[in-house]
Amino acid sequence: MSKTIAFQGFAGAYSDMACRAVYPDWETLPCETFDDAFAALIDGKADLAMIPIDNTLAGRVADVHRLLPHSGVSIIGEHFQPIQHALMAPKGAKIEALKHVHSHIHALPQCRKVINELGLKSHVHADTAGAAQDVATKGDPTHAAIASALAADIYGLDILRDDVQDADHNTTRFLILAREADVPAYEEGTLYMTSFFFSVRNIPASLYKALGGFATNGVNMVKLESYVDEKFQAAQFYADVVGHPEQRPLQLAMEELGFFAGDVTIMGTYKAHPFRS
Repeated sequence: MSKTIAFQGFAGAYSDMACRAVYPDWETLPCETFDDAFAALIDGKADLAMIPIDNTLAGRVADVHRLLPHSGVSIIGEHFQPIQHALMAPKGAKIEALKHVHSHIHALPQCRKVINELGLKSHVHADTAGAAQDVATKGDPTHAAIASALAADIYGLDILRDDVQDADHNTTRFLILAREADVPAYEEGTLYMTSFFFSVRNIPASLYKALGGFATNGVNMVKLESYVDEKFQAAQFYADVVGHPEQRPLQLAMEELGFFAGDVTIMGTYKAHPFRS
């Protein structure tokens, strides 16, 4: 029986590409919203979920940071997906005849050069692959989409120009989520990431004291995101650090965190993606 991995978006979205890159033999499950993707995992409709958390150009994915703290799921891996946009249109369309371009609100500004060069009018869609599907359905040779090559293949569109993104470093970091934790055994020489949530009172120096142990024990913190409660009396943080729970420096840092922080929740420990090296 084949396994299934859920993602947010239409078939052919970059999240779909990330799923296929990591689990090429699995079935991918498109979900309309991030809430739906989390629900598919939690309810057992999917074995795993692939969720974007950061992009080098667009920044953090806010909805995911809202859903993660109370989801009850675990992080078992990460994946870095290069984003290579393609300009596509219905079969037989000519690039000089284009007048409109459709894509996601983050993808359009990532491709300003080609849009300005061709003098196209931009139209925002909820998803790059959804934009490709709409352009294919419309069948108008003056309308194009900016999406993945996978989307062009799925929806039968011609790619008129590859790699239309302005910046070559456009990369999205994905988290691989599971219903249960799956901490890999520690291996010397392997780089690990540990992700967790914690909260501190909204008073001077509370965060400084909570994080002091990571500095004194030489544990590298590579991500720190903040949230506030409904009364702005306490702050919650999401953090990624380099290390495995079996390594003594991380053990000491987490012990010290426990002295000054409340509600420390480990989301997962997993091998770092080769992109980090």
